[in-house]
Amino acid sequence: MTSAPRPSCCTPARSTLEQRLVPPRSETSDPAARRARRGLTTLPGGAFSMGCDDADGVTADGEGPVRQVEIDAFSIAATAVSNAEFASFVKVTGHVTEAERFGFSYVFAGFLPPDLRASSPAVPGTPWWRAIEGANWRAPSGPGSNFQDIQQHPVVHVSWHDATAYCAWSGTRLPTEAEWEYAARGGLARKRYPWGDELAPNGRNMLTIWQGDFPNAAPGARNGTAPVRSNRPNGFGLYNTVGNVWEWCTDWFSPDYHRTGPRTAPQGPPAGTKRVMRGGSHLCHVSYCNRYRVGARSSNTPDSSTGNIGFRVARS
Repeated sequence: MTSAPRPSCCTPARSTLEQRLVPPRSETSDPAARRARRGLTTLPGGAFSMGCDDADGVTADGEGPVRQVEIDAFSIAATAVSNAEFASFVKVTGHVTEAERFGFSYVFAGFLPPDLRASSPAVPGTPWWRAIEGANWRAPSGPGSNFQDIQQHPVVHVSWHDATAYCAWSGTRLPTEAEWEYAARGGLARKRYPWGDELAPNGRNMLTIWQGDFPNAAPGARNGTAPVRSNRPNGFGLYNTVGNVWEWCTDWFSPDYHRTGPRTAPQGPPAGTKRVMRGGSHLCHVSYCNRYRVGARSSNTPDSSTGNIGFRVARS
């Protein structure tokens, strides 16, 4: 098993010493690929206020300052890629994910059966993460689990490389970080969430995040991923742009490049060691990781995979 460096709180990382890349495939006319790029929501682009200066924000992530950014028109999927959609891609292409190649992926300890939880190594600094041999998109909680009963949930345990391989096959791409935030905001300017500034307006649950005092679950809580079309869509008709799963973006991550970088169709820094992730996940909680705010951001190495990272596709 490849050793892992000290992780961030949100998603543990693999070592980047090994880059087991799968050659990208070109866009095909396969019916499954056509379905993957059909029905995307076209957005007009334009100028918007990107980033946030939330008092409870994570300064080290480079959430701010708020700046005017302009992007071109583009299309983006209403949902994250589901298990069923990813299974179609694998069936046609024979793609083997990096989690399968490495032989392990990271699973939240609370989702493991007691015997496996007791015998699996904890990640230093974040003991609720366990490196589980045999965990991958087919077996999201490790050996003995499967995706058959959650086909409409977002695919997880996919690396940035796996996501871009899916995009190359389907004739799509990952959104840039600027496109992602523009789309996630749903037309609202400088709000904390895609629906406004209140987490639960009128007591209504609006997103899939941790229920309880992390890492302890509330009595009767059903924590974990939710179907890709759960919760109310934002003003652009996009589902779960915050919560549920982290979503890979195409950009390299930097906490400060955006302060001096381009403000028109920004693509992120030219190089780096980690890729941007946006949106937070079902493991986020105000007591632990409140990065489910629409202006929040995080990152991980492009070969990393966990039970709370997925992706959605875009197209120019």
